[in-house]
Amino acid sequence: MHLFWDLDGRFAAAEVTLTVIEPPRVDRLYFWALQATFTDGTEDLGGAHLGLQWHPDYPGRTAANWGGYRSGGGELDGSTSALPSALGNPHTRNFAWQAAIPYRLRIERSPDRPGAWRGSVRDLRTESSTVIRDLYPGGTHLRSLMMWSEVFARCDHPSVAVRWSDPVAIDDDGRRHRPSSVTVNYQSLDEGGCSNTSCDADTDAMTDGGTDAPAIVQRTAVARTTTQGTHLALP
Repeated sequence: MHLFWDLDGRFAAAEVTLTVIEPPRVDRLYFWALQATFTDGTEDLGGAHLGLQWHPDYPGRTAANWGGYRSGGGELDGSTSALPSALGNPHTRNFAWQAAIPYRLRIERSPDRPGAWRGSVRDLRTESSTVIRDLYPGGTHLRSLMMWSEVFARCDHPSVAVRWSDPVAIDDDGRRHRPSSVTVNYQSLDEGGCSNTSCDADTDAMTDGGTDAPAIVQRTAVARTTTQGTHLALP
């Protein structure tokens, strides 16, 4: 399930708050991420995704991932993370996230190297921030921002839900730009998708880091109430 930001432009950073409100109950991989494309203004140089995972092979089944792919194919190179990895995966690292806690995902230019991009996760309950690592795609800006849920469970496995709130892109002058809406996309049945997933405007009040923010909830194993291609408003 994708939520494409209805926001044009090139940006220096992007961030969004992710809260797992109904965690998985089966030992399958779930991945929820903020994705961006890297560009130098002339061509795209690849894309990457930053987010949380429910991973059966990691301690407590929780992990964080910051990885991606070059435009011509192949995984992006990056720095060695300070976080351990149960599987020795350079992208997926041990990270003890908890359900019902809002986490701020942020992609930004790294101060350590030109053309490097840093992925970090901030716990909005404790305000502690964790750098996952840097990626080395090159480029000067981000574009084509989106959030998504990637689920390797069966369509009839117990329902899981995550909440996305307060998406923001930051330009070179530090100005903050918020998409007025996001466009919904579902994987087709022919491609292995499920007909019982849904992306919906949040109807429950919830505080993210001290402020109520417009949000979208993505759920599995429910009746679909928002159709393909819908523009969901973020007032």
